[in-house]
Amino acid sequence: MSLISQNPVSRNRVKAKRDDDDEPSIHEYSKDIENVLESDSEISRLKKRKKEKEKQIEIEQEKEMKKLENFLFGSIYSPVEFGKEGEENAQNVAEDGSALFFLDSSANNVELSEESDYEVKSKERKAVWVDEEEERTTINIAKVNRLRKLRKEEDESVISGSEYISRLRAQHAKLNPGTEWAELDSGLRNHSIYDDESSDEEKGVVAACGYRDVEVDDDILRTNEDLVVKSRVKLLPGLLEYSRLVDANAEEPSSGPINSVQFHRNAQLLLAAGLDRRISFFQIDGKRNTKIQSFFLEDCPVRKASFSPDGSQVIIAGRRKFFYCFDLVKAKVDKIGPLVGREEKSLEVFEVSPDSSTIAFLGNEGYILLVSSKTKELIGTLKMNGTVRSLAFADDGKQLLSSGGDGQVYHWDMRTRTCFHKAVDEGCINGTALCTSPKGRMFAAGSDSGIVNIYNRDEFLGGKRKPIKTIENLTTKVDFMKFNSDAQILAICSTMKKNSLKLIHVPSFTVYSNWPPLNKNLHYPRCLDFSPGGGFMAVGNAAGKVLLYKLHHYNHA
Repeated sequence: MSLISQNPVSRNRVKAKRDDDDEPSIHEYSKDIENVLESDSEISRLKKRKKEKEKQIEIEQEKEMKKLENFLFGSIYSPVEFGKEGEENAQNVAEDGSALFFLDSSANNVELSEESDYEVKSKERKAVWVDEEEERTTINIAKVNRLRKLRKEEDESVISGSEYISRLRAQHAKLNPGTEWAELDSGLRNHSIYDDESSDEEKGVVAACGYRDVEVDDDILRTNEDLVVKSRVKLLPGLLEYSRLVDANAEEPSSGPINSVQFHRNAQLLLAAGLDRRISFFQIDGKRNTKIQSFFLEDCPVRKASFSPDGSQVIIAGRRKFFYCFDLVKAKVDKIGPLVGREEKSLEVFEVSPDSSTIAFLGNEGYILLVSSKTKELIGTLKMNGTVRSLAFADDGKQLLSSGGDGQVYHWDMRTRTCFHKAVDEGCINGTALCTSPKGRMFAAGSDSGIVNIYNRDEFLGGKRKPIKTIENLTTKVDFMKFNSDAQILAICSTMKKNSLKLIHVPSFTVYSNWPPLNKNLHYPRCLDFSPGGGFMAVGNAAGKVLLYKLHHYNHA
């Protein structure tokens, strides 16, 4: 007790002593703590930079993926306002922040973009068609279970129709990611793809017209044209693939023989005319062949009717000293003639030049009458040594071929109206028919003995008189011949014998063995024409019918 009382120590002195002992330790560790904090801040800064780089890489990858999705499916991440310009859409989308962004407080208040910047800045195309009900329609996506995945916020329920369409597209793109080969941007493609272009051309595969320099913004789905087309394959000899269709004039059969059938240059309109004095027009589709119009000529049984090559008018002639002209645009018939200074009683045989400038009629005593297509007046004549029986234009109307009673083939220059070449058709006594190929490289000459000689025109003009092929399949007078559009088929017919119509494969100069059909009666064929694309063949006969056939080798009419 005495010891304690003799050396009492106050609590304040003890506390002060403890504080003095602690002071040097606090100063000593403060510096260490500051060093540790600085090193930790550097580490966190490096980690933050690394995360930013990784995030940037992810954003770039996301941009590339959404860029591909945008090209394949259009604007799928932002509401499309139909009927407005692309710039207005982009501006409205940018202003509508609630539709594009949200705040995540758990991520240090970093504003994240739900949509890619590329989609906002991409150029919007103007809508082709506007559905007015889309803006007025509202959809409750919270009510239907399978639509809840389209919500952007938990409490979101009702959205507009356009927003609903946009979110469906985004969901589709998410479930069906695009592939690299479908990328339209040529800059993202592998250059090895273009190395195969030469091999494709060698195989006959070429890009269709309008798609060789296609741009990224072009929408290839806005056209029904072929993207890749194959070059035309050669027609094979032997057997011809064809099928019989509904008669072209089934809606209005003729009461007399059909003397003329011809397709219009648009391949849909067919002209049929004959001795019943009626000229009819049909729309050819192979199924119904609807009649469009017909008119009657009281004083002219039709021996020949032909479209002008430009398709604006029809020239109609018979055994009369006048002829008719039907204007397709005005639907007006004009009677022309008789020709001034001429005494011809029949203008039934004629040819129209490919440039539609001249009509050449057969005249008396070897004369060829040249009439202007515009004024319908006689502008000149050509004179053969014998009678003239047939005509054919060549070289885009700059040259005219003629043959007749002297068995010779004449070549005329239509610019100077002089004969620059004359030669005998081998084995021919009386020439009855002439026909030139579309490009004028070949011509065929028929005679009253049924012989058809096929010549190379350049060789014939150069002095070679021998034909490259002689066809002897007809036994009666050759009345009509016609090349098809690509000169792979030559049709020859005689009106004096039933089923006397042959189709010749020109590259091999052989006759198709399955034509005419064995079980089908062509009757007495009198005229024939191929459609511009080669797909249809129309045959007019003496029974007043126009038989229609589909040639399967050709894809277009």
